[in-house]
Amino acid sequence: MSLSMVILTALAVLIFFGVLQRVLDRMYLTDRQALLITFLMFVGTLLPDVSLGPVLVNLGGAVIPVGVCIYLLIRCDEGRERIRALLGSVLTGAAIFGITKLLPPEAEELPVDPMLLYGLAGGVIAWVIGRSRRGAFICGVLGMILADVATGVMVRMQGASQQLVLGGAGVADAVVLSGVFGVIVAEIVGEITERIVRRKKRRETP
Repeated sequence: MSLSMVILTALAVLIFFGVLQRVLDRMYLTDRQALLITFLMFVGTLLPDVSLGPVLVNLGGAVIPVGVCIYLLIRCDEGRERIRALLGSVLTGAAIFGITKLLPPEAEELPVDPMLLYGLAGGVIAWVIGRSRRGAFICGVLGMILADVATGVMVRMQGASQQLVLGGAGVADAVVLSGVFGVIVAEIVGEITERIVRRKKRRETP
């Protein structure tokens, strides 16, 4: 079982038992919607990639996550949040693309799977830029996919004729991890911040 499947399975269990209710509320998702999305992403990663000329697209690792991002962008309360999320996605993608150039070209030279590193780095960068749970997810997912597109374009510019794969193979792991980890960091930091504010108000209240 791939990392993305493990993460999606764990998310489904947490959603089912209501552990993520608060996070889902801030993502404008109900329990049923979140379970359906998780199920579709899980099944989608098992299906063959869809060929669109020079591009191969995976349903679970690209199409559905991007669809969720579009939904969140539409539901944004303010245009400012929408712009920040889109700009943050580009910056996150650029940062991840830069990281790929700093790491050794051979995956065997790294102690861990590079996709794991990209996903974790993408999640942290997405939170720093997106800040909110919604923004962190959007930046993490779109940033990871944009970085993959940039890598594919660079490869083709160098003369290689291989197809660009979006959300397939290990990339699905990085996309899911980046989006989910960004939300987790945003939730933890947000919860700590809120508790500090509440304690401060209690001390100030006579």
